[in-house]
Amino acid sequence: MSYIASIGLAELPYKMNQHDIKVLSKEIFSNKKSPFKHVMSVFDNAKINERQLSAPSSWYKENHSFNERNDLYHSLAIEYSLHAIDHCLKNKQLLNGEIPYEAIDMIIYISSTGISTPSIDTYIMNERPFKSSVIRMPLWGLGCAGGAMGLSRAFEWIQLHKDKTALIICCELCSLTFQKDDQSISNIVGTALFGDGVAAALVVGEDSPYKKYCKKEKMKIRHTSSWTEKGTTNIMGWELINSGFKVIFNKRIPKLVQTLWKKHVGKFLNEQKLLVEDIATFIAHPGGRKVLEEMEMAFSLDPYKLTHSYDVLYDHGNMSSVTVLYVLARRMLEGNKYQNKNEIICALGPGFSSELLLVEWGR
Repeated sequence: MSYIASIGLAELPYKMNQHDIKVLSKEIFSNKKSPFKHVMSVFDNAKINERQLSAPSSWYKENHSFNERNDLYHSLAIEYSLHAIDHCLKNKQLLNGEIPYEAIDMIIYISSTGISTPSIDTYIMNERPFKSSVIRMPLWGLGCAGGAMGLSRAFEWIQLHKDKTALIICCELCSLTFQKDDQSISNIVGTALFGDGVAAALVVGEDSPYKKYCKKEKMKIRHTSSWTEKGTTNIMGWELINSGFKVIFNKRIPKLVQTLWKKHVGKFLNEQKLLVEDIATFIAHPGGRKVLEEMEMAFSLDPYKLTHSYDVLYDHGNMSSVTVLYVLARRMLEGNKYQNKNEIICALGPGFSSELLLVEWGR
């Protein structure tokens, strides 16, 4: 058995409310050929209040080369990943004591918004006293599904190594990919939805000596499931251009909830001999307001089952892979609220893919 012991969040340097981002976007996309005025309502309808950013507003008005963007990504990814890790291993709200860096047996580093070789986890290892024998698993290109997939891969590894620990780090500096000269609807919609974030999660095995550092009641991962729908690679992703990453964001995404996600959840519940009524809450990656609303409609869910997803979307926007860990953090701080009932962590991402984890609280 594997337990999610702690979550750590990093505080990024800049924040902007949705109204100010809309005004800034209107200034940037002022070209007469821009479709901005026809889709500007997406800013108002997104149910987003504020977002964290990696750079001041003036940075987004300027042209930047891919090299400049990636250099900034590289330095900030290291800095704020360390903040998230430190918070995760020392989180007094979720842990009884500080977890030493030497206790970590595996590091899973997830990001899709910058490139680094060696991967960022190697730079992190040089800044903290992690042991040299730590197993590294850098994962790139998973997008919004990355946080849930990272938890699943940690669970699977710890199932084979029940005395081990795994640290999952998600770092997405989405705003550094912003293309001011891209007048496409995809770029405008992405500008209305995405923000920056960094978070870390600690998973411990049932025989780990560090399980004693966890609170008596903790979140237990029971099962996981992955699904990739063939023929959907054009739904979400990046197109690499001279100035960096150009976003691909298909309007079909919310409707895939009614097909891919509903089918995957139904199959998963059937395998676990559960009904949707047995799921107390969905710890869902909030891809956007429409995605969450489609999730509600897919199984006639009461809105309270997605409360934290809506709240994180409102407070932070879509931070790609990081977002589900923010939702999970809020849920974990509530403790065993639903008296050991089943819950599902879920996320959708490029591929087009779906990741599910069945969790419950246990001693």
